[in-house]
Amino acid sequence: MERPLQIAYKALEPSEFLDALIRERAEKLDRYHPNVIGCRVVVEVPHRSAESGKTPIGIAVEVEVAGRNTIVGKSETERREAKNDHNAVVTRAFEAVQRQLEDSARTRREQARHGEFELQTGQIVRLFKDSGYGFVEVKGSPDLHFVREDVANGGFDALEVGIMVQVTPSPALGPMGPRASEIRLFNKERTAS
Repeated sequence: MERPLQIAYKALEPSEFLDALIRERAEKLDRYHPNVIGCRVVVEVPHRSAESGKTPIGIAVEVEVAGRNTIVGKSETERREAKNDHNAVVTRAFEAVQRQLEDSARTRREQARHGEFELQTGQIVRLFKDSGYGFVEVKGSPDLHFVREDVANGGFDALEVGIMVQVTPSPALGPMGPRASEIRLFNKERTAS
């Protein structure tokens, strides 16, 4: 993970036991997806049980993954759970996140294997000519980072913010997140140059 784990408690005193359990589970998230950026966990009291003096807890795990929307897993203590150690609720929340991370990683691998990272139409949204890089917006995807060398036929200097281009997204991440492996300019007849 690029960012440190964040743990927040709402209407509940912080617990060293829960902190340790959450940290242990969060450290393993990189096993399920290669592009985990950060994780935030909120521990709260979802409801008060009139039947017993035990405080129920709810856990929400939010994981940021490059190139994807935030993944969320939630769980609450079941009323019938007799133990007050809260292992089960933490496990269920993290297992929900892990399943989603595995599905996302599998989908990404299948897209790369089937060539779904083929040419798409995009628009230049940010351009830093002096530094030799920019970002292109592609529908259904986060902005893709590219560098001068990614632009076909030496066309980097002809780029301007707002112009339409053809983009081949890369299955690999770059230093600034999702990236384009190739950018092609449209000529005046709107065919690839």
